[in-house]
Amino acid sequence: MMAEKQILFAFRGDPLCFVHVLLNALDLHEQELGGWIVIEGEAVKLVGQISRPEHFLNAFYRQVREKGLIVAVCKACSAKMEVTAEVEAEGLPLVGHIAGHPSMAHYLKEGYRVITF
Repeated sequence: MMAEKQILFAFRGDPLCFVHVLLNALDLHEQELGGWIVIEGEAVKLVGQISRPEHFLNAFYRQVREKGLIVAVCKACSAKMEVTAEVEAEGLPLVGHIAGHPSMAHYLKEGYRVITF
């Protein structure tokens, strides 16, 4: 029996919450249970912060990036929060299936189980 794929939708912009997104994504990936990440809402503001080498989440962020686990960053929220350039500079995919936002239904139809943070 194949385990279902997990995708983590991160909405909160609190680094102490986001650390759990990164850690769980890495653990799920290691356990072959998915662990892909969609960055939504105020969490899009974290991209520019955690990409800096001095940020306490940078090491986990780099591991997640190296494994290709960030599959989408909200296009609409990035524009609204004025961080589109930072997201693009990191080479992360800006996605906007529904009114500029990533669609949970899109991932559910692809066989993912959605977990929100």
